[in-house]
Amino acid sequence: MQGRSFLKELDFTSDEWLSLLDLAGALKAERAALGVNQPLRLRGLSIALIFEKTSTRTRCAFEVAAAEQGAHTTYLDSQGSQIGHKESIPDTARVLGRMFAGIEYRGYGQERVESLARWAGVPVFNGLTNQWHPTQMLADQLTMREHSTKPLDEIKLAYIGDARSNVGNSILVSSAMVGMDVTIVAPASLQPASQIIEAAEDRARETGATITITDALDGVAGADFIYTDIWVSMGESASLYADRVRQLSPYSVDATLLARTGNPRVLVLHDLPALHNMDTEMARHIGELTGASAFEISDEVFEANASTIFDEAENRMHTIKAVLVASLGSS
Repeated sequence: MQGRSFLKELDFTSDEWLSLLDLAGALKAERAALGVNQPLRLRGLSIALIFEKTSTRTRCAFEVAAAEQGAHTTYLDSQGSQIGHKESIPDTARVLGRMFAGIEYRGYGQERVESLARWAGVPVFNGLTNQWHPTQMLADQLTMREHSTKPLDEIKLAYIGDARSNVGNSILVSSAMVGMDVTIVAPASLQPASQIIEAAEDRARETGATITITDALDGVAGADFIYTDIWVSMGESASLYADRVRQLSPYSVDATLLARTGNPRVLVLHDLPALHNMDTEMARHIGELTGASAFEISDEVFEANASTIFDEAENRMHTIKAVLVASLGSS
């Protein structure tokens, strides 16, 4: 893994992917045992963090993970650099590659992070694009390992909601890579694209994973974990809200939906932020536009699963640390 970029799940073999999960677990345990006395495997390195889309978890995870391993980070938001405005991505990459040991990118099209990796000459890490969200998947799977007595290849995961998103794409592919039984439950118009399904099926043939795509709510039956995501993606027009809420209202993760699993021990995952109540400006705005008072997850279910969901959020840092150490670190 030394010197490699981290752009999307499909760039890795299943064994390589699982090795990152193993490393993340080991680094998390090391942090718990040693605290500030962790070995500094990234000592003296500098990492550029490019954020064309805003973030809480991704930014904090990269900054804390790097700092705890001895690296320095420089944060560049959409107003803090010339990328895509006065300077092309290849030119930006060639500048930053001469100053930094690695570059993180969170933004729009996958082609942007791929271009950075092609031109920078140093490893590039995908913090989120419109197509893929690989660092989130490592955190999700580490959380499932921690909260289940089953190995990943015996877990049944059901993702419910908008599944033609970066999270939907990444869940389908990464689940197939580890041999999981994964079901996508979404309206037909919001299911993953055919090429994403085909890529997941290719990996499933290697790992023995089971893939199901359905619009039927009974697709959650037997699930060990239910996963949902916010219904409105970052940057989408408000003109889409009413139609999205209409399409997805039957797919809200509430007590009735959980009862359909038939599993009293089912746990819920959410990559956050979550519209589980009306305490945010966004929830109130969508509510005013659509008349809806509930979105992708009920407050009752969210709070009942808060310990799992916030472990998942914390695990962004441990898994991102593993990616940085595997690519840039010294023993």
